[in-house]
Amino acid sequence: MMSQEQNDLITRTGPKDPCGKLMRSYWQPAALVDELEGARPIRPVRLLGENLVLFRDESGRYGLIDRHCAHRGADLAFGRLEHGGLRCAFHGWLFDATGQCIETPAEPKDSKLCQNIRQRSYPVVEKSGILWAYLGEGAPPAFPEIDCFIAPGSHTFAFKGHMACNWLQALEVGIDPAHASYLHRFFEDEDTSTAYGKQFRGASAGSDLPMTKILREYDRPIINVEHTEYGLRLIALREIDAERTHVRVTNQLFPHGFVIPMSTEMTITQWHVPVDDENCYWYAIFTSYTNPVDKKKMRDQRLELYELPDYKSRKNRSNDYGFDPHEQQTATYTGMGNDINVHDQWAVESMGAIQDRTKEHLGQSDKAIVQYRRLLRQEIEKVQNGEKPMLFLDEANARSIQGPATMDGIGPTRGWETYWMEVDVKRRRGAPWTAPVPKEIEGKVHRLTAAE
Repeated sequence: MMSQEQNDLITRTGPKDPCGKLMRSYWQPAALVDELEGARPIRPVRLLGENLVLFRDESGRYGLIDRHCAHRGADLAFGRLEHGGLRCAFHGWLFDATGQCIETPAEPKDSKLCQNIRQRSYPVVEKSGILWAYLGEGAPPAFPEIDCFIAPGSHTFAFKGHMACNWLQALEVGIDPAHASYLHRFFEDEDTSTAYGKQFRGASAGSDLPMTKILREYDRPIINVEHTEYGLRLIALREIDAERTHVRVTNQLFPHGFVIPMSTEMTITQWHVPVDDENCYWYAIFTSYTNPVDKKKMRDQRLELYELPDYKSRKNRSNDYGFDPHEQQTATYTGMGNDINVHDQWAVESMGAIQDRTKEHLGQSDKAIVQYRRLLRQEIEKVQNGEKPMLFLDEANARSIQGPATMDGIGPTRGWETYWMEVDVKRRRGAPWTAPVPKEIEGKVHRLTAAE
């Protein structure tokens, strides 16, 4: 348990909040590139408690500026894209992508008023299907050279979804290896050949055992947590028998991301981005190490659940997340269908808008949660002391963070420690694009015989 003051410290991300200052030290996903397609590339954005508007001008430049016009506060999300910027529909004031006012047409012709008017603005860059914004002060950090950022566009796919809760409880599901054996339990196994684009539905690497069977029948994992340069590495071990152990290696990517295996050929890199203190979006980049990603299939799969334009789930609190008591008895542990995103959403939203951690009781299986919260408090304190936090990189150090390595498969009960590294390295060396072997494991893997 923790005090209310401690809970506020690690959950609230407004401009004046200590955790908000930490979050502003990093690039944040602001929108999918897809959201600015079409004839009118303008989107309102709420990010870290700030109301903004995102647009793309006629020359292709992205702008992210305060949503309320500097003149008299009208909503620029209803503005007009013309003459090199975004024009307020109230009096015609025009702002370029940097926030500079370049026209005040209702003023006298010789007026110099616009020269001294600047709308607050933030830099935006496009990377792997996501538009990233930097809301902090000074020069932004470099992006780490992790797989999802260096893979070609043909081998990545980006999507997002809304959750009506605080970012932290949403993130903590992703660094909780034990919950998958319960929350995502299926009582019958599907044909794994139809599992493309679906997590926990395929076969585990190195075997024909469906992941659903492993999670269901081996529900007391041994969990190891290791500190890394980018955050935490989580290793969950489920011993099948004296010879075989299921090994799942995932990563917490500081401050609010994680990298997990989705299947033998694909990983998910996902961030839980605060909209405000009571809402968040998850942004995910799916990265393939084999064939190009079938973007249409993956998008269509996800649009069965998420509605545009706000990417909100059709199954939600208002309809009990599709809960079916008969299904709960016969087919799934939750009774909420086959999509694990619905299971996660129910779990984290049912905690309340901001989980009251003064009432929780953590156990051995929560060791990653404990370690992450400790790390989060440590990095918040760094920023309060004027220091740069973890993973605030300059260009010279961007290549120091690569990978990170993941694995989900059946390995030897004795020797799993190197086996999972060999599997990851083999996948990287066989990829059609240059997937670098992370330096932290390169020196530990000299041969691939165990994984071949």
